[in-house]
Amino acid sequence: MKYKKVFAVFISILISLGLTGCSHQKNIDNTGHAEEVRIPMILTVDPRTGNKNEEDVITAFNKEYKGRYRIDVEWMLQTEEEYRTNLKRLNVTDELPAIITDLRMLPAFYQLMLKDQRIEDLSFSINRDEEWKNMIEPAVLEACTESDGSIYLAPLSTAFYSCSGVFWNEQLFRQAGIETFPKTWEEFWNCCEKLQNSGITPLALHTEGTAWAPMLLATAELADSKEGAQFMDVLYPDSYQNESGLQLAGTLKRLFQYTTENAMYNDFDVSYQNFVSGKVAMIPNGYWMIDQIPESMESSVHFSPFPGNKLISSPETFGWGVVSDYSEKVKKAAVVFLKYRTAFNLEQKEELLGADSKNNSPLLNDYIKAYTENPQIVPNYQVKWNSVLQEKTLGEIIPKLVKNQITEEEFVRQADESIHQCEIEK
Repeated sequence: MKYKKVFAVFISILISLGLTGCSHQKNIDNTGHAEEVRIPMILTVDPRTGNKNEEDVITAFNKEYKGRYRIDVEWMLQTEEEYRTNLKRLNVTDELPAIITDLRMLPAFYQLMLKDQRIEDLSFSINRDEEWKNMIEPAVLEACTESDGSIYLAPLSTAFYSCSGVFWNEQLFRQAGIETFPKTWEEFWNCCEKLQNSGITPLALHTEGTAWAPMLLATAELADSKEGAQFMDVLYPDSYQNESGLQLAGTLKRLFQYTTENAMYNDFDVSYQNFVSGKVAMIPNGYWMIDQIPESMESSVHFSPFPGNKLISSPETFGWGVVSDYSEKVKKAAVVFLKYRTAFNLEQKEELLGADSKNNSPLLNDYIKAYTENPQIVPNYQVKWNSVLQEKTLGEIIPKLVKNQITEEEFVRQADESIHQCEIEK
C-alpha cells in the first residue's frame, strides 16, 4: 500500500480539532518535550491464522504520527465472539479501551452503551469536516447515523469490504460435474444434491456463536421474495411467527441435510477448517476471508454472490466507537485515528479497483466482480435482530430443529420468546 498521501489528507483535522497551536495546549512531560498521546485499544489475533487483525492501519498510523499519537494495542488471541463477550465484561468493570470495534454486532449492548452515554457522538466532528465526510459513501454514512442525526460509530469510507457471499471449491464442483456456481436457489439446492450424490459434503455450517454460516444462507434465500426482503429490513422484528419466520426455519432445517457431522455445537472456526482442508465444497463468509485462504487452495477457490445475485452487508458493523470515560486529549487523538482509518480505507479501495486485474488473485477478482455487478444488498441479521436470539436462542433451537425435536412452528415461537427475554434483560 502507498501511504505517502495520507499525511496531507489528515493535517486539516489537527487544526479543526484544536490539536495544534501554542505549546501550552500540548501535554508536556517533565523533560519539557511534548508527550506522545497513547490511545488504548484491544484487537484480536485470528486463532485460525495467527494474523493480527487491522495490523496494517495500526502500523501505518503509528508511523505517520510517531511522537504525537500512538494506538497502544493489546493483541488478544480470541475469536470475534470472544472479543464481543469481553467487551461486555470490560464495560461492567470500567476497563474498556478508548476505541472499541464490533459494537454494532451486539444490538442490545450497543443500545445500552447509548443509553448510559458510554460512547461519544461523533456527528459534530464528521459533519463539520467536509474532507472527512466526503470520503464516506452516502449509504455508509446513512447506515451509521441514528434517527436523531447522532453518529456513534466512525465508518469506513465504503461498503466494499463489508459484503458476504459464498466461497466455493472449483475442484470439488467439477468432481460432481458442476461447472459454475448456481444462479438461482433452485439451482443451489440441485447443486447440493449433486455434490452429496458424488460423495462430497456440500456445506460448511455450525450452530454456535450467532450461527453465522447457516444464517447467511437462510436470510439470503429469505430475501429472494419481496415479503422476505421487507422482513429482513425490519429492525428488531416484534414476531417471527409469520410466513417469513417459518420459511427461515424450513431453510435452516434443509441446509443441515448437506453439512458435516461436526456442524452441531461448534463455532465458525470448525466450519472454516472443514472448508480449507478440502472436505467441504462451500462456505458463506465475507471479503475478510480472502486473505485466510491457504496459498495451496488459491487456484481452486472462488467467490460468488448468493443465488439471486445477493450480497449480505451492513457497513455500520465496521464502525468504531470512542469510549467517553477517557480524557479529552485521548478522545481527540482517537478521532484523529478514526479519520485516518476512513482515508486509509478509501485509498485501499481506490488502489484496488484501479489496479490491473491481472495483478490480483482470481479470488479477489471474483469479489470485485460480485460487488460491481449491481447485486441486491441484504441487511445483515446481526444488526437487525436482538442479541438474545443471536447469541443464545439460535444455538439452542437450531440443533433441536435439525434433529426433529421441535417443529418449524415451535422454532419461531421460541424465537419470539427471545424478544421478551431481551426486554427483561434491558
